[in-house]
Parts: sequence; structure tokens; C-alpha cells
Amino acid sequence: MEQKIYIKDWLELKPYDKQAKTDTYYLKICNDVKKVIVNHKQSFVLSTYLDEKDIKVLSCFLTSYFEDIISETNIWNSFVKIHKRLYKKQLPFYVLDEYYEEEINLQDVSFLIWYFLNTIQQDKFIAPFNDFISEIAEVVMDVFDKNWGDAPVNEHLKSFYQIDEKESDFYVVRNFIDRILFQTYLFCIETNLSLREQELEIINVEAIDETILFLLNENRDNAVNKTHTRLLNLMGKEWAAEILGNNHGLSKDILNISQRISGFFFYKGQDDDNVFIEHIASSKKFDLTKISFDHSDSLKKEDTILFLGIVKWRDEWWFSGMSFDQPYNPDLILDQKNSVDARASVNFLDHDDARAEETIKMELDAFLASNNGKQIAFMPAEKIESFVKNYIEVFNNSLKMSKKEINKAKKRATKDGFFGTEEGVVDFSDVSETSLAFFNPKSGLEIAFDVNSAFPLPNNPFFNADDSEESIMRVLVSDDISAELAYYCIDNCKDNLPFFNAGVGKEYLKDIDFFLRFWKKNNYHAKPLVTYIGEKNY
Repeated sequence: MEQKIYIKDWLELKPYDKQAKTDTYYLKICNDVKKVIVNHKQSFVLSTYLDEKDIKVLSCFLTSYFEDIISETNIWNSFVKIHKRLYKKQLPFYVLDEYYEEEINLQDVSFLIWYFLNTIQQDKFIAPFNDFISEIAEVVMDVFDKNWGDAPVNEHLKSFYQIDEKESDFYVVRNFIDRILFQTYLFCIETNLSLREQELEIINVEAIDETILFLLNENRDNAVNKTHTRLLNLMGKEWAAEILGNNHGLSKDILNISQRISGFFFYKGQDDDNVFIEHIASSKKFDLTKISFDHSDSLKKEDTILFLGIVKWRDEWWFSGMSFDQPYNPDLILDQKNSVDARASVNFLDHDDARAEETIKMELDAFLASNNGKQIAFMPAEKIESFVKNYIEVFNNSLKMSKKEINKAKKRATKDGFFGTEEGVVDFSDVSETSLAFFNPKSGLEIAFDVNSAFPLPNNPFFNADDSEESIMRVLVSDDISAELAYYCIDNCKDNLPFFNAGVGKEYLKDIDFFLRFWKKNNYHAKPLVTYIGEKNY
């Protein structure tokens, strides 16, 4: 017997827990949508990807889009507006000769079904050009058309996507972003699922209740600040600013929220307004506003070690996350100062500097010099380490530093506590037979394995035409490979790759940037892998 959708199922995609006046109306539409989906002749195709529960969620998801348009909550319309700014059209994939902004459209429903299929499950990638998607979208659209004239506005829902223009409390703004990322129908099918998986892993690993609570809160705060959605690869703050609109008084402030720094700091004193702290790994100094930190009265001894999360909001650093303190600990300090990851957590503070771009340019010149003027090198995996060492040696020699200057640089690093890391010989031959080294002009040296057959280039002796399609898809889809390497493949090799000249591969090229943003959720926006040592106040 067909399972009915109940109010509990419907509310799972809502930013509120208690039923609103209009929810009964939309629940009926949910069940109508589910009925036409499961009764459609193409439902058997859908059932190969989705189970009964997923079909219920899909029905709620599509109906939430309908409710969003009716209630003018500006969720879907924000996606359309940003896509249009980026690509000069409202949506990818579909013919848009008859498309009406701020109304319901068949193309919207088709896109949403495709997006849902490739988000709720990731075992198989489903191309958007499948007939079963458009056919199911048509019957769902019939349901929406019949209800278009009578559907009520959900004022309660609309209130959750509004915020006072004069709001100055970062925590209110943070909760607003959290709501958009993890409690909004368009994103939560992806983001909330990922968050729950992270939380389950924390709960399963940690046995102490106090530790679990700390880690869960820290993880949630970090996710609000750093999560990118598969749709257009945007952060929560970017969606929040778009939903509010350019004319809203908080839009620019929300966009300017900094990356979150989470780590160990020295307590260095305080005044009436701020607590003075110093990031142990990088020696960078920060003024933490007391408005955000309730524990300043308990801090007495200088160089007490604090674990904190901090975020810059309206030109002030706010405490964000969980905190604890501990006495001076030389071993922890040494570990932090020699931790590449801990130092890298503040890299973004220097990336506006021209010196970051200058350093990347110098590294590129060294790479070209060590690789016969080419931006990409192909080799057996066992040779990758020696290639990288040779490149580093060429780069160091290009600096043309005297022994005296080298010693001074080492002393500066040592004074700051950085002694370097000892690395043994690494054998990559058990990872793959082949590898490549690519210089990413945005981030620096990049290594990739087992994708050489995506590059039919004269300096690549490892290209195998039989393996090319599989290698191409790995380059395009893998979140471990940068968008820049994917574009290098397309720009330099597509004419010699049959995959891109016919069929689905040719279709992918029409919306390739959209796809790369979707596939490379964590690696689309490459950043310079450059860390600077030394004090600086923020």
C-alpha cells in the first residue's frame, strides 16, 4: 500500500517545528505530487535511485519550491538571479525560450529533480538530459498549475528569511545563516545530511559526554562559516546576502564576515573593551571584543593558553564556538608553531597582499624552468617525489639569496618557533602507476594520480585512449582535483578527446563551470598555499 506523507515529514524541510496555518494545504499538494510521481510510467527509473522514503522527501522538496514561489521567501529566486549574473541565463541545461522569472516553470521542476537525484545519492551521477526527468516534471507541474491560483502565502515561513537591518549582534546573524544552510529546503537535502554524518562520526568516536558536546558545537560553528553548497559553490553568508537583497542594510556586512580561525591562543591582557590574544602558531595578534566573550573576568595570568574560535564581524573579532583554557605548556606551543595546518588557518589574512601573488608567480617560473617551460608534467608515480624536490631546489636557487640571507631567514623562522618538519621518503607507486604534477596558477603545485589518460599531449607518454573517458570524468568530478586542472584539460585537450566532441561530454561543456562548481564542492575556489611567518596585528 502506498505510504502517505504526514505533517512530520513535511516539517523536516522547514525552519520551524510547529505546524503553521498553511501547512495543511501544502501537505495535501505533497501527497498529490507523490501520487503522480509513483503512478507515472517512468517511476520505475526513479526507483532505481530512490527508495520509498526518498520519494516522500522529493515530493516535499518539490512542493517546498512551489510554496517558496507563492510565499516570496526568495530562496529559489536567489538561485536564479545568481545563475543569471554568472552565466547570462536563468538555469543550466534547458531551453529557456518560455521562462517566467518569479513564477513556477517546468524547467525549474526538471532542474530540481536532477539536483535532488544527484544530491540525495552520490553512488551514480545522473545526467540532466534523461527523458524520465522531464516526463516526471511535467506531471508534477500539472499539480502545481491546478493549485497556482488558490495557494496561500505562508507568512510564518516568510518571517524566517527576514532580519532587522539594524541588527548588530553577530550571533543573531550567525543563526540566520545557519537557518539558510541547514534548515532551508533547497540546501538542507545536501548540507543537513552531511552535517548529520559528521555528528554521528563524532558521537561514535567520542565516549565522554562533555567532549561530545564540545566537538558537536565546534563542528556546527565551523560548518556554518565554511560550508559551500553544491549549487553554485556558494557559502552560507553569500546566500544570506542574496536572499536579503542588495538594498538590505546588512547585506554587505554579512558578505564581509571573515573566515573562522579556530585554534590555540595566548592570553595577553585586556582593557574595558577587548581581550588581547595572540595566535600561537603564527604569532598574529587579535583584539577580541568583550561583547562576545563572557569569560574575560576569569583570565588573570598572561600567556595562559586559550582554545578559541574567532570571526571578524563589522571590523571586530567575535568569539564564535567553544572555548577552554589551560596553563602554559611548552610542548603544545612547540607543536603549534611547527604545525603547517595551524599556521595555514590564518593564511587568508595575508592573501590580499600583493606578495602572495608575487610568490605564486615566482613558484610558477621555477616550475616552468624545471619542466622545459610546460605547466604540466607526466611521470610514473614513483618519480613524483624526486620531481617535486628538484622543483623546490630550482625555486630556492631562483631566490638568489646569499648564505648570509639564508641564515637570517632561518633565524627569523627559528625565533618564531618554526623549525620545519622532517619528512621521510614517500613511495606513491602503491597509489597509482602514473601521476602528474600541475602548477595551479591560483594555489601552487598540485599532484594528481591515475588521470594521465585525460591529457593527449606530446609530453605525456602515458596517455591511453581506451582509458581516456574514465580519466576525464575523474578530472571533472573528483573533489580532490582543482577546477584549474579540469580547465587545463578542456582548454588544451578537448579537440583531441572524442568524449568532448559528441554525446553527453559535448553537452557538459555547455554548462561546464556550473558542473565544476557542483562537483568540486571543496576544491573549486583555489587559494594560494603560502604561509607567512611573523607578527601582525588584526
